[in-house]
Amino acid sequence: MKAPRIRHNDYSVLTPPELGAWRPRLTVSVIIAAYGHQDKLDLTLAALAGQSYPSHLLEVIVIDDGTAPPLRLPEIAPERTRLLRTEEGSRGRANARNVGLEVADGDVVHWLDADMVTHHDEVEAHMRWHHLAGYLVVMGYVRYVEEDWPAPAEVYAAVSAGAGEKLFDLEASEPHQWIVDLAERTDGLRAAKDTAYRVHVTNAASVNARLLRETGPLQTELVLGEDTELGYRLAQHGAAFVLEPQARSWHLGRSMMMRDGDRVSRYNRVFVPDRVAHMRWQRTHPKRQYLVPYVEVVVDATGASYEDTRATVDGVLAGSLHDLQVTLVGPWSTLAEDRRSPQYSPNLDLLLVHGLYRHDGRVRYVERLPESAAPTPYRLTCPPGWVPGPDSLRRMVALAADQGYGLISVALDETDVVVTARLEHTGAYARARLVAAPGEPLDDAVEDVAGTYWVDGATWGWLPAAEAPEPKAQQPARPAPSGKPGQEVVRLREENARLERRIAQLTDELERVRLSASRPRRRRLPFPRRPERR
Repeated sequence: MKAPRIRHNDYSVLTPPELGAWRPRLTVSVIIAAYGHQDKLDLTLAALAGQSYPSHLLEVIVIDDGTAPPLRLPEIAPERTRLLRTEEGSRGRANARNVGLEVADGDVVHWLDADMVTHHDEVEAHMRWHHLAGYLVVMGYVRYVEEDWPAPAEVYAAVSAGAGEKLFDLEASEPHQWIVDLAERTDGLRAAKDTAYRVHVTNAASVNARLLRETGPLQTELVLGEDTELGYRLAQHGAAFVLEPQARSWHLGRSMMMRDGDRVSRYNRVFVPDRVAHMRWQRTHPKRQYLVPYVEVVVDATGASYEDTRATVDGVLAGSLHDLQVTLVGPWSTLAEDRRSPQYSPNLDLLLVHGLYRHDGRVRYVERLPESAAPTPYRLTCPPGWVPGPDSLRRMVALAADQGYGLISVALDETDVVVTARLEHTGAYARARLVAAPGEPLDDAVEDVAGTYWVDGATWGWLPAAEAPEPKAQQPARPAPSGKPGQEVVRLREENARLERRIAQLTDELERVRLSASRPRRRRLPFPRRPERR
């Protein structure tokens, strides 16, 4: 079956069947990480036992994360339910869920908390979407209740009868307000673009199992925010995110964010943005580096002169976008330096390039470039000998993010062949690989799922190495005259930094205004011809 092509996150191209009016075929593994609260787990399993989804297609895996005394399976539970336990020294929510993931055999993985009471068709509402496309993440709607809880038998009876909404007082419950607000702002995530990943909350989300295994398990280094980080990585592997209002659940008690939101947010602001490059509102420092960079710049040094490679890399590192990593491609393991006459060493240019940046934390050396830049969201491939202007890369990424382009091609030179640099959106190319027909050019699939765009290199500040100025260190401000206070110097420095930030902001705003007036959708060909140099 031909894979549907969802553009950005607009899943309107999919039409799910009516609940109860279709025949499922995919299996689902419901993974529940639990610690303590046997009473809540009993209600969760009782509700799952009353699901409309066929029991032979549903398995439940409960992972006891070190409860003392250990948790047990109650009498009322789905037919195919098993109980596992984490090992001492490997505890925590991420570890527990990964234990379940290792043994799950469903086509879809449905994360569920151990204090959730699902409605009769909650699993079915998730699964009807997964039958339409193999790269979806589906998030249900949760309401939080604090009233007295019914007995497991009552829950099972109500849910089995399709009357789960009568178990608790709707008016007294609270919605997951952040999800509701996001849905209203983004037309149910259809207009969310790169922020859609944030709805992957593991209390009520489901993921295509193949996509999940390609992406990798939850990061056990994160104690909180691990579900957001996984959602971000799923996006870099091509996932589209669906909000399903019919996948309804009751949450027994308030969430951690409701109980202790300020402290949780303070903790997450330190650890999560380091791994989630799209959290631009958290990455506000102008020159910091992070574990996962925003942009990977790839330069293939094979066969290039040392001078050309250096000009390109130096230009990138001196630019106004600091949240990046440079990847130099070449046969580095084969290099051998002549210990007597090193200036005559074979592959001398590569040897010099390797020596120049080997201690620079923003530069790495690889012999084979991975197909994907994931989890880095953008990859710029730049031919050696071409140098971006100080703001070129920052402006290009801002354009790609604002318009949602999957590819921006930069026309650098037009002789016998067109010399180009390419800025690729990692998630768009991952999606394109999932939906492309055999033999179809990948760029054509990217055009369908995200859009592509051409720009003229000269207009955007790109220069050949021979014409590009060499980056220079900024000169420190002159010290205040002897005997006079330096407060004025400090003030002027701060004012200068403020003005530089304001100029960058206005430049971005001007670019967005210019683009919103035209809003091109298809590739612009032919691209503008560079003026001949005199």
